Amino acid sequence: MPPRTPETIPDEPTPTASGLSVIADVVKRLPNKPGVYRMIDAKGEALYVGKARSLKKRVQSYARPRGLPTRILKAINATASMEFVTTRTETEALLLEANLIKRLRPRFNVLLRDDKSFPYILLTGDHEAPLIAKHRGARSRKGRYFGPFASAGAVGRTINALERAFLLRTCSDAVYESRTRPCLLFQIKRCSGPCTGEISLEAYGDLVDEAADFLTGRGQAVRSTMQEAMEAAAERLDFETAARYRDRLAALAHVLAHQGINPGGLQEADVFACHQEGGRTCVEVFFFRTGQNWGNRAYYPRADAALEPGEVLNTFLPQFYEDKPPPRLLLLSHEIAERELLAEALSERADRKVDISVPRRGEKKALVEHALNNAREALGRTLAETSSQARLLAGFAERFGLGDLPCRIEVFDNSHIMGTNAVGAMIVSGPEGLSKAHYRKFNIKSQDLTPGDDYGMMREVLRRRFSRLMREAGPREAVADRDDDATAEAGLPREIGTWPDAVIIDGGRGQLSAAEEVFAELGIADLPLIAISKGPDRDAGRETFHMRGRQAFMIPERDPVLYFVQRLRDEAHRFAIGSHRARRKSDIARSPLDDIEGIGPARKRALLKHFGTAKAVSRAAIDDLRQVAGISDETARTIYNYFHETSSGG
Repeated sequence: MPPRTPETIPDEPTPTASGLSVIADVVKRLPNKPGVYRMIDAKGEALYVGKARSLKKRVQSYARPRGLPTRILKAINATASMEFVTTRTETEALLLEANLIKRLRPRFNVLLRDDKSFPYILLTGDHEAPLIAKHRGARSRKGRYFGPFASAGAVGRTINALERAFLLRTCSDAVYESRTRPCLLFQIKRCSGPCTGEISLEAYGDLVDEAADFLTGRGQAVRSTMQEAMEAAAERLDFETAARYRDRLAALAHVLAHQGINPGGLQEADVFACHQEGGRTCVEVFFFRTGQNWGNRAYYPRADAALEPGEVLNTFLPQFYEDKPPPRLLLLSHEIAERELLAEALSERADRKVDISVPRRGEKKALVEHALNNAREALGRTLAETSSQARLLAGFAERFGLGDLPCRIEVFDNSHIMGTNAVGAMIVSGPEGLSKAHYRKFNIKSQDLTPGDDYGMMREVLRRRFSRLMREAGPREAVADRDDDATAEAGLPREIGTWPDAVIIDGGRGQLSAAEEVFAELGIADLPLIAISKGPDRDAGRETFHMRGRQAFMIPERDPVLYFVQRLRDEAHRFAIGSHRARRKSDIARSPLDDIEGIGPARKRALLKHFGTAKAVSRAAIDDLRQVAGISDETARTIYNYFHETSSGG
């Protein structure tokens, strides 16, 4: 029989009868209503989440698979069951779809992988003298929020400049309540000193309103008012006041001068540009608020290489705004199929009109082109780094005898001072380099360890890490096979998995033996374990490596793999030391009052305001403690007994 020619070989997978029969069965019972559907595999995991104006018509189309994209055909092929949720409108279905995709992370959907929350500027509204602060996460505190900013650094720089321009406080409420004289920020003209009455609360409120006006786009009016006040002060020969207004105006100019591109006619917008190359996708987002550029961020969504940029954006945008308010205008580099529907959905959520545009000319088109250039450059850098990382991982696999290219390497280290504030740290490296989202720290909890017992600390860290991993993810072999199958089915490159392909620990034979004990105890076999000990005189480049079943060995100096492992070890060391210092700083900052039963933040503030310091509280008599607002006779005795017993016990 002659071989089949390429023309007779099907380009697309043919769905199995099981997947088609599941769809054919459920479609009989579906309503002709909008909603969201989920394709589920035999293991109960979501394969694909979609929304439809008519669930019956959309799912019925899957029963006739001719012409469907390859990734959808693969999803149908693996479908063992389906789940549905009906909604009142298609816009509700769109928003629910975005929520489910982010939560379930189906393998055949476009996934927004970097979901770190954006930082905002917060002007609090629950205090007599509002503070200005960086905020990230849920908006649970009363106040006015301004943003988003692309990075915490952009927020910090803006707050520093606003301190000089509007003299707002940045101290915590507890510090504010305990001040008896102005702090250094008042002395260097970065705070107006409301805590000690250097400015009246009414005048301070005016400064807060000016800052809010500036952050909501009325900066020009604020600058004009300041300029008039400066000139008026100069005319009445009050040069000291005029100089203060001059400095504030200079600070405002500094804010505007560091915003990069400042489009004159664009007050509030997000700009999205999508670029594809080498099977990867980059979406660059620029944020414009109050006519200022508040930074940009690059995203690398997980998407089938066959998808066009407009198709990626069509799925990316609902996920992006699932947990954040949209601006009044979205500018896109490519047309999307559901532009009107998305605009309607975002307008409903924001309770105001949201426009989506693909500009063809003018200043807005130039902004989109600028974002597209940034996306192109960012993706180029990422592809170059990924290519270099792939070569390093291949060399790593060869040097340490791994069967396959590792997709997840975990490195462990400990940090402490004479056993105190002991912290274990884990860093992760994968196909795209260091993955800081997967870093973990472990506060050493065991009370039985001898201070400074590094072996015992390593045992605790590894036991906690891998016992939890087995409990939550399952055995390594099954998880690895499942991850590889899912990635292959979706036609995507391998990513950082759940289980590591290799574990590196900082230490010699002793640390290796301690780690092997934990693995044997947990029943973990065939997981490559590497211990790296420093060379003679702790010289970099002369490290010795220890592995089970091999003699200790060294990697030649100047070998790229040696540099790679050194960087991983140094990063783990840096992260461990940073975590240790943060814990030590937290312990130093703790007040003895924090350990007294019944003393919460309110009573703690009252005590510190009355006595000035925790040391003065410890020396106070019961009668003195009773004089503090909110301190009853019983609480006063509890406080007194706590410090009395502590001092007598010493």
